[in-house]
Amino acid sequence: MNRAEKDRGLFLVYTGDGKGKTTAAMGLALRAAGRGKKVLIIQFIKSPQRTYGEKIMFDRIGIEMHQKGMGFTWTKTPTEHRDALEKAWAFTKENVSSGNYDVVILDEINNALAIDKFPIDDVLPLKEVIHLIQNRPPSMHLVFTGRSARPEIMEHADLITEMNPVKHYYDEGIPAVKGIEF
Repeated sequence: MNRAEKDRGLFLVYTGDGKGKTTAAMGLALRAAGRGKKVLIIQFIKSPQRTYGEKIMFDRIGIEMHQKGMGFTWTKTPTEHRDALEKAWAFTKENVSSGNYDVVILDEINNALAIDKFPIDDVLPLKEVIHLIQNRPPSMHLVFTGRSARPEIMEHADLITEMNPVKHYYDEGIPAVKGIEF
């Protein structure tokens, strides 16, 4: 393997219905930052109006995280979600093409691309997402998380991990736990 192949950025996808997709990506962010890599995390669904433990900690240690979403699709109007997705996508394109980052994590972008309650292809075009994957800086590692990863996305992945639920405390009526889910 020559140096260019060895230094090639990887494209990783964490998907599936089980818990742990974002958690895996956040662990990867910590590992990369620990090795001196410049990390950017863009959250496509999570809203800056809520507090998340990972954001609190990353602010303390200097990992850049931006929450660009509006929360669950049923919490705001389609227009509000579409506007947030459009802004998140513009922010993503600008920052990926800047070449300023070694690792970029697009948290819950798969969820965003799977929205079918209202049209999103004009504000988050799948064709542009694939173009970004293929044309990012050569040494940049790119990570996508979220349920329902599109086959067109997975075709380009160097690694796909599918989280499958076996047992979950939600099934016993235990709600989201502070420090575990958020």
